[in-house]
Amino acid sequence: MNAHPISDFDLQAYVDEALTPELQAAVEDHLTRHPADAERVAAYRAQKQALKALFRPVLDEPIPESLHALTVQPIKAPTARGGWPGGGLWQRLAAGVVIAALGGVGGWLAHGQLQPADRLARALPLSHQAAVAHVVYSPDVRRPVEIAADQEEALVKWLSKRLGTPVRPPKLGALGYELVGGRLLPGNSGPVAQFMYHDGSGQRMTLYVTTEGTEKRDTGFRFAREGPVNVFYWVDGKFGYALSAGIDKGELAKVATAVYDQLDQK
Repeated sequence: MNAHPISDFDLQAYVDEALTPELQAAVEDHLTRHPADAERVAAYRAQKQALKALFRPVLDEPIPESLHALTVQPIKAPTARGGWPGGGLWQRLAAGVVIAALGGVGGWLAHGQLQPADRLARALPLSHQAAVAHVVYSPDVRRPVEIAADQEEALVKWLSKRLGTPVRPPKLGALGYELVGGRLLPGNSGPVAQFMYHDGSGQRMTLYVTTEGTEKRDTGFRFAREGPVNVFYWVDGKFGYALSAGIDKGELAKVATAVYDQLDQK
C-alpha cells in the first residue's frame, strides 16, 4: 500500500510529467490497481493533446514586431530629468515579463495587440469557442455535466433562466445519441449553455448554445475543423449553435441536420 495517498492533483501532475521519479512510480503502481483512475488519466491525456491541437496555430504565431523591438533596445543612460537608471534595461525586462505572461495564457491573441472584448469575441469564432468547451468537458469521467439527463426539466428551467430565453436540448435518440446532461459556461460577455450527448460506444457530442453577438454573425450553416474536433455551426434567430464531436464529418452532418430541423420547428 502506498505511503503517499494518490490525489487528483497527483494524477494531473503525472499527465504533465511533473512528478518526482519516486512519486511517478507510486502513481503508476496506483493506476495498475485502480482501473477507474487509469481511465481518468487516459482522458486527461486525450484532453491535453486536444487542447494543444486547438491552440497550436496561436502558439506558433511570431512575437509581434512592436513588442519584440523592446527586448533588443540598447541600455540607455539615466536621463537628466531623473528617469530610472538603465531605462532600456527596464523596458526589456518589462517586455520579457509581458512575453512570458502572454505565452502562459495561450500565445498572442489577435496578432499581438491587447484588444477590447468585442474585438476579442470576433477573434474567437463560434466554432472555436464550442470546440474548446467540447475538449475541456467531454473527456471528464466523473462530472462531464452539472445537471444530468434524469433531471432534464430542472436543467432546462435553469439554463433558460440564466440565458434569459427558453432553451431546450433536441432529441437525438433516433440517431443513436442520448442526452447526458448539460452545464452553464461563461461566454465573452455572459452565460452560454452546453448540452452533452453520447452514443452506445461512449462517444460524446456537445451542442453549444449562445445568444452572444448573433446579430453580427453569418447565418449560414457552416463546418470547421478545430484541431481534432469537427464542428457544424449556424445562427438561427437570436441563437448561435455549434455541434462538436471527434467523429467523421459525414456522420456529424447527419446529426447537425437533425438538430437544425428540430430547433427550426420551435
